[in-house]
Amino acid sequence: MKSGFVSIVGRPNVGKSTILNALLERKISIVTEKAQTTRNAIKGIYDDGEYQIIFIDTPGIHKAHHSLGKIMNHDALDSAKDVDAIVLVVDASRKIDEGDMFINESLSKNIPTYVVINKIDLVRIDQAQDIKAKYQVLYPKAKILEMSALENFGLDTLLNEIKSIIPEGPRYFDQDAITDKDSSFFVSEVIREKLLNLLKEEVPHNLAVRVDEIKHKSESVMIHATIIVDRDSHKGIVIGKDGKRIKAIGTKARKELEEYFQKRIFLELFVSVKEDWLNNPRILKELGYK
Repeated sequence: MKSGFVSIVGRPNVGKSTILNALLERKISIVTEKAQTTRNAIKGIYDDGEYQIIFIDTPGIHKAHHSLGKIMNHDALDSAKDVDAIVLVVDASRKIDEGDMFINESLSKNIPTYVVINKIDLVRIDQAQDIKAKYQVLYPKAKILEMSALENFGLDTLLNEIKSIIPEGPRYFDQDAITDKDSSFFVSEVIREKLLNLLKEEVPHNLAVRVDEIKHKSESVMIHATIIVDRDSHKGIVIGKDGKRIKAIGTKARKELEEYFQKRIFLELFVSVKEDWLNNPRILKELGYK
């Protein structure tokens, strides 16, 4: 048996979660077009009987403007330590800037690294060659791989490259395990995904979801969850006129949760205002950010 840990890191919105989900052929991390969708380090477990590879999807490394952002950056960089390999995901259509240089300075040079040029289908061949050459200079020991995660191009190559360096080891998780997160975390993430997709740009970064209760019955699951916002005006936006928006959020979340639990879902959503919660240590701890 070969087993090991692989950290997937990079800037916000470069496709880290899409790559994880594609590698595992199932949804582990939520995916939206909004930056900083992923807030927690999430383990997704690949197991084909011969290899167990624990992929760690991490928050996008960015310029932090509040305590939560600093925690996210710390978790992302900390997750890239003491692993067997690092997958650095970059967007082929973006120019290298100071954020990319910060990541370059922060990552260990002694861990096998794969630089994945994602969204390669969005650029011309000469642009692709140019960005590959630049990253080869930045990461001289790394293997540079092209990928289009949405088109499933390059995934097998990445997986085979990682398998080639994974050492002998134990099975860290049960063979049928798919993630280290529990159902409560999945519920909160599904609800937050629907919020991110339905709300305006300025609101999503200032909200969180807390699951207050999950009660299992023989043919149904009762879920009570609270959407936390940091100002009264955002509460009104989440609820929407005559409650239409929060009803739409609940409907979309309920549909996906019924597929997950294979039961009928009764979902109640509440909205609570917690001013400046993104900088409040107590609330951040309650939400699982430490």
